[in-house]
Amino acid sequence: MECLLAALLILTTGPVGLLDANPEAKRLYDDLLSNYNRLIRPVGNNSDRLTVKMGLKLSQLIDVEWNDYKLKWNPDDYGGVETLHVPSEHIWLPDIVLYNNADGNYEVTIMTKAILHHTGKVIWKPPAIYKSFCEIDVEYFPFDEQTCFMKFGSWTYDGYLIDLRHLKQGENSNNIAVGIDLQDYYISVEWDIMKVPAVRNEKYYSCCEEPYPDIIFNLTLRRKTLFYTVNLIIPCVGISFLSILVFYLPSDSGEKVSLSISILLSLTVFFLLLVETIPPTSITVPLLGKYLLFTMLLCTLSVVVTIAVLNVNFRSPVTHKLAPWVRTVFIETLPPILFIKRPKKDDDDNEECMLTDVLHIPGPFNMYEKPTFESFDLGLSGGRFEIPPPGLACFDEPPFPLPLAGGDDELYSPASCRTGAFDPPSDVSPGFGRVDGYDMEKTIADSKFIAQHVRNKDSFENVEEDWKYVAMVLDRLFLWIFTLACVVGTGVIILNAPSLYDTTKPIDVVISKVAKKRMALLQMVPEEV
Repeated sequence: MECLLAALLILTTGPVGLLDANPEAKRLYDDLLSNYNRLIRPVGNNSDRLTVKMGLKLSQLIDVEWNDYKLKWNPDDYGGVETLHVPSEHIWLPDIVLYNNADGNYEVTIMTKAILHHTGKVIWKPPAIYKSFCEIDVEYFPFDEQTCFMKFGSWTYDGYLIDLRHLKQGENSNNIAVGIDLQDYYISVEWDIMKVPAVRNEKYYSCCEEPYPDIIFNLTLRRKTLFYTVNLIIPCVGISFLSILVFYLPSDSGEKVSLSISILLSLTVFFLLLVETIPPTSITVPLLGKYLLFTMLLCTLSVVVTIAVLNVNFRSPVTHKLAPWVRTVFIETLPPILFIKRPKKDDDDNEECMLTDVLHIPGPFNMYEKPTFESFDLGLSGGRFEIPPPGLACFDEPPFPLPLAGGDDELYSPASCRTGAFDPPSDVSPGFGRVDGYDMEKTIADSKFIAQHVRNKDSFENVEEDWKYVAMVLDRLFLWIFTLACVVGTGVIILNAPSLYDTTKPIDVVISKVAKKRMALLQMVPEEV
């Protein structure tokens, strides 16, 4: 608060002292402006052309220079005063306006003081904020370059009355390589200034025969992409590669479709962010929008393919038959190409061999067909015993070690089965040899039915496993296809921006003294620490 009061005190008391101590300046001011008419163009002859020089600074300043013959004086007559600051409202000002103005106010609104030199030279540097029309090309957004222009000229004076020229313009050239002064420019955090040329033009309008000069300042801006790369591009690329992992997720987990839908929703959020970031235009689709559309198309296709793979995964022999070409393509041909190796079941052949050896089932068994039995005399009075043929009831090679513990060696001897000899023990009753043939037949039929059921069940499960294996092969196939599409699509779309290959150094960093001072300070800080 004390500093503010001191500054106000100096501002209010300073001019009084200056006026009291500089009477020549006051006399000069009165002599120059007592009979001065600021509405008349300052030329000695009405046919003379007044040269107005104009420059532009990107520090909210516009430089205008011209010569006013009525504002000349001899410094010796006024105590050596060579310059004088006068209010710009009291002298003639060129009506230079921005032609492509987008604000509605074409003229300078803040009227600062003008600097008068004893030679008649007038310098006026009013601060101004201009808003101009600029056609935005968002084809390569966010790796885009924009070229905007600002067209300045006199609104009422033609080229015969005012010769509008650039401050740095030569005599025989209308082009200026660096048309904007960037020495006091503060580096933007969003844009790099690549080129700032200026060109002087003379245009003839249909209303008038006189030419109207103007100066066009061109600004070539390149967008800084770090913000968009970190906040839009990298997350979008990550989400697009998440759509690939859908095919690596097992079908039995039940989360494949949920993951795909979640990725689609996240891409929708990125679309909303993109709409808020870029200017609305229907001329072209921005580069990032193309990539989001490509990613959304991939995610949509992944949902469709995932549903088809799930349909294959849950097929069964009851609803679908495994076609031979499906087995040939997806079980025999594609797995080696896709680096898939199906593990073999070591116990399948052993179980099948065991069932065949124990029950000797030659083929499909019909439980309603009565099997053929052979009968032989047991050597007992009235005793006969019926047994199946040798392939049904006896073992060629017993699956279990014989004799069994607690069993009758002679009764279960393979030799006795082959020879048909059966010697019952001497201490058994004569009715021991009578065996009920119906019970034996029913037992064998039930055993064959059980064996056939086990075989059918194994066949059913094998077909189901084949369908699951086909679904796994499809998942792996689409995993490679979508990975290749994602990598190629990302490279083709993102790397298509020309600014990625432009190594030109921004001109604002080279010219701006503010940037150089900042870099010097940043280099000094580590040394001091």
